[in-house]
Amino acid sequence: MNQSTIQIDILLDPDKIPQQINWQASDSTADMVQKAKAMSVAFWDGTDKSALRIDLWTKDMMVDEMADFYYQMMMGMADSFKRATRQQEMSDDMKKFAKEFFEKFRALQISENGA
Repeated sequence: MNQSTIQIDILLDPDKIPQQINWQASDSTADMVQKAKAMSVAFWDGTDKSALRIDLWTKDMMVDEMADFYYQMMMGMADSFKRATRQQEMSDDMKKFAKEFFEKFRALQISENGA
């Protein structure tokens, strides 16, 4: 049996707000530490039947980047759900919601910016 390690380091400012997120995985093809502006990690607690989540983002994460990040996470969750359950229709529904979410965000941005 192999073991893989993922290391996440968070640099906090004096107010404990993430300033920098660095991560590295032992099985990664990348030799260097990777930087990220945001992260979302979830664990399933089978005993309590609840999800434990860690969501962090840095000060320089822009709002449009956050919308892109959530859109891509929702699309990825839909794919994972389909692989885990073989529920194509439910996966398609999740992707439809993700697309509607992203389109609504873009429309709000355009109306707020007058562009």
